[in-house]
Amino acid sequence: MSKPHQRVGSVSNAHVGRDFENGALKVFARFGLDLERNFKVPVGLNGTSKLHAFDLGSEEKKILVECKSHKWTAPNDNVPSAKLTVWNEAMYYFLVAPPGFRKILFVLRDMSERRQETLAEYYIRTYRHLIPGDVEIWEFDEGNGEVIERSFSQ
Repeated sequence: MSKPHQRVGSVSNAHVGRDFENGALKVFARFGLDLERNFKVPVGLNGTSKLHAFDLGSEEKKILVECKSHKWTAPNDNVPSAKLTVWNEAMYYFLVAPPGFRKILFVLRDMSERRQETLAEYYIRTYRHLIPGDVEIWEFDEGNGEVIERSFSQ
């Protein structure tokens, strides 16, 4: 059975995401941040809230993390528009999260040879107007373990 939207070489996209979260946990541990999975906090507007599970987080360290291991669409390095909509959704959840939390979008570093920019760089360039000022975007290079941090504080 053909699965055109599944990452090449993976059992399933769910496995890809879970493996990426495992990598993220190790990266944050290197920074002295021990986080838990499926971290729930109340989110909402106008005095109404509902629990939302962020991929990773900590009450003690006051941190919320969403992990995205998306890549440019193969084989032509096309923009993965539907996947970037999920990044926008993450920005909204960060916006309506409780105050006082550090907010990090942890993404896979994926370079487009055609565009000469990473997917995160493209997202920042085209969606900067939707990124709250207190959100950090961390790009993780699976090849060398390097993390590039971007902050948008006003």
